[in-house]
Amino acid sequence: MKGRLPLLSALALSLGLATLPAAQAALPFGAGSEINSLAPVVEKVSPGVVNISVSGSKVSRQVLPEPFRFFFGPNMPGEQVRERPFQALGSGVIIDADKGHVITNNHVIEDADKILITLIDGQEYEAELIGSDKESDIALLKVDADNLVEIGFADSDKLRVGDFAIAIGNPFGLGQTVTTGVISALGRTGLNVENLENFIQTDAAINSGNSGGALLDLEGNLVGINTAILGPGGGNIGIGFAIPANMVKNLADQILEYGEVRRGVLGVMGGELTSELARTFGYRSQHGAFVSQVLEDSAAAEAGLKAGDIIISLDGKPIRSFGELRAKVATMGADRTVELGLFRDGREKTVKVTLDHASEQQVAANTLHQALEGASLANNDGGVRGVRVTEVAPRSPAALSGLEEGDVIIGVNRKRVKELGELRQIIEAKPEVLALNIQRGNSSIYLVLR
Repeated sequence: MKGRLPLLSALALSLGLATLPAAQAALPFGAGSEINSLAPVVEKVSPGVVNISVSGSKVSRQVLPEPFRFFFGPNMPGEQVRERPFQALGSGVIIDADKGHVITNNHVIEDADKILITLIDGQEYEAELIGSDKESDIALLKVDADNLVEIGFADSDKLRVGDFAIAIGNPFGLGQTVTTGVISALGRTGLNVENLENFIQTDAAINSGNSGGALLDLEGNLVGINTAILGPGGGNIGIGFAIPANMVKNLADQILEYGEVRRGVLGVMGGELTSELARTFGYRSQHGAFVSQVLEDSAAAEAGLKAGDIIISLDGKPIRSFGELRAKVATMGADRTVELGLFRDGREKTVKVTLDHASEQQVAANTLHQALEGASLANNDGGVRGVRVTEVAPRSPAALSGLEEGDVIIGVNRKRVKELGELRQIIEAKPEVLALNIQRGNSSIYLVLR
């Protein structure tokens, strides 16, 4: 059974002396020397992993069958709506100590009204959601706290099967827990855990409450965010999955810059490369992404890709499957130029492709300023560039502030604003007053928020 759960725990790891860096090599028991230990690394990085508890309410809808509606009378509503409170636990990783940025899984904080972060020393802080991406299961939080400790990113594309791994998280709400294991596999897809899958597999035990926690290398650098497990009854059987650090960093950078994930699109359709298909096209490997169709007017078409191509690398890094290609392209971001390695007509070649935009996504405006609560915002790429108000809830703070659906924010405090990222930067500076320059139809107006 497949289950989502944060990571941590793992197979008991026997560290041989020969496998440790020379600086950590030690003599065996009884030789009067220090025992091999991961304690120095764990002590350094543990403050960068936080426990997360969330609370909120979920709405459930139930349609009453027609015979029952007749029985209860014409005034009985056809749809029953109920709100049920919930609480959940997870983990997170501090990736920027100065700005208080914490990365976690989207499924940890989804539908939460309140997000509480607990540091390793027991201090608790309420966090706000900066942005999230459901398809890749990533969410970025912000906490206002001093003396935080961040964890640096490793290059997850350099991971090898067999590399040692350390998992830190909050399993079953027990508090911070450390487990160890190895990298069991790379580029895992087709698990139906997320829409965009390119998982690192590890045998470090992952259990409920570890989602959003850290998967680290022996130097204490972040190689992945633990996300899911494969196991009967939701328990650990040594098969856990983490989102690669490079994907996490790409997504976090996009959320910070644009206020959303600007999904990249290549413009091809295809599937996994089977051994029969590889032989048919004269390719001597089963690793790669088979292109069955190139969409018209797409980035791929402009770069010269053709049906029958086998994509074997992306920016010099091997591509193992179509699922891996899809996940990497989608999380790299629109407008990014990448180099694809192709196998075509018995030869290998490289082409450069500038990725297209996927459909626009929206962000809740209350992640920017409390006076904007109740509004949804998106980049306005058609017509005048700015931030479009796509929705305003009746009687919300945003409505009371004077915002209307269809407004386009083109400036704040006399500074030009062309996208969500620029709006976020101005608001994060915490000015005393926000003077929004708004394009409303053919008119330009100012709304002043405090």
